[in-house]
Amino acid sequence: MALIVVLILTSFWIAGREALSLSECGAYARRPKYTDITVMCGTSAIELAIQVCPVIYTGYNASLLFLNHIEDNSDCHGTLDELATPPVVRFSFPIQEGTACGSTFLTSSAMGTGLFSEFSNIQRVNVSGVVRSLDPTIGTITYNVELKYFYSCAYPLEYIINNTQVAVSSASIALKDNNGSFISTLSMTLFQDENYTSPLIMPNEGIELRKKIYVEVVASNLTSQYFVLLDRCYASVSPHPTNSTFFSLFVSCSIAPMTTILENGEGQKARFFFSAFRFIEQQNETVSTYYLHCITRLCEQSTCSTFKQCNNRRRRNLRTTVFRDRINELSVLTVPIKTRTDEPTTQSKEETQPANDRSDGQVASVGLGIAVAVLVVLAVTAILMAASLHRKLKLLS
Repeated sequence: MALIVVLILTSFWIAGREALSLSECGAYARRPKYTDITVMCGTSAIELAIQVCPVIYTGYNASLLFLNHIEDNSDCHGTLDELATPPVVRFSFPIQEGTACGSTFLTSSAMGTGLFSEFSNIQRVNVSGVVRSLDPTIGTITYNVELKYFYSCAYPLEYIINNTQVAVSSASIALKDNNGSFISTLSMTLFQDENYTSPLIMPNEGIELRKKIYVEVVASNLTSQYFVLLDRCYASVSPHPTNSTFFSLFVSCSIAPMTTILENGEGQKARFFFSAFRFIEQQNETVSTYYLHCITRLCEQSTCSTFKQCNNRRRRNLRTTVFRDRINELSVLTVPIKTRTDEPTTQSKEETQPANDRSDGQVASVGLGIAVAVLVVLAVTAILMAASLHRKLKLLS
């Protein structure tokens, strides 16, 4: 008797959850196919959409589909969307271990290639799982086929940001791919104050040399599982550093003398500052223009500290050289940094005089001093001789 009551209650519960009948499916009523699932790999959540009419055709309904066999968590149940064409069951779960409805997180590592050839450990995280059907049959045998819908999202955790926009508060770029990308959550902004409150607005005449430029890279709307770690930031003469002179502000643990890292790999923002400089090859230009690029890693909170250890990462010498690797133009935003190449007007005339001119003037001054000394010696000698001759003539007379 108790078993009959349970079956009746189960039937009413299923009827309450399922409002779509096989007759309402029309032409969409068919056997399941591999293409019945759509996976959307978002930056903070993964969304699944499964055609429900093949599910009903097989003998199930939306209420009998569960993420990774998790039945006791309503957040892991699907929602029927009858307004979609064809109708679908939608699932959504965050990209966060422990709350991802039993999804498997697998992080893999490989040697860096191309733009990332500077680094020996490039990571990618794969989030995967399966939506299964729950057979309501009670007994020894069943005639229902088990439904399995597998999903997988592969996210690279290493990105290159090329963004030096100064006149706006922030900018971001997005790479469109089939596997999902976190790049749309990243932005880089330049500030003029140490509190990072006033964006740096570039004057037409450029900024003064040695002026501190404060840089912030932020991840917004990103799952809290990952932190931002800047692997390398560098400046180049060309907006696309192909066959272009570049200068590294820092690579891993090698940091240029005029660069200071304030925060890196400790949260969802990274901060550093450097002193404005100019490239020598632009010395004949009134305004020196160059571009800032940052290679940014997203690392799990538990692994960021590992990447920050210098002994586990390949060290690189900081030097000015020519960068020959190609850059995917879809990932590049380029706005110039401008620095003034003229000297400040508050310096004295002697300070602004060229070094060669000062050397010539010093040589001329020394020569003049020697000539005057010689003339003085000759004059004194002539006076002494004249006095001696006058004395002798006086004695003779």
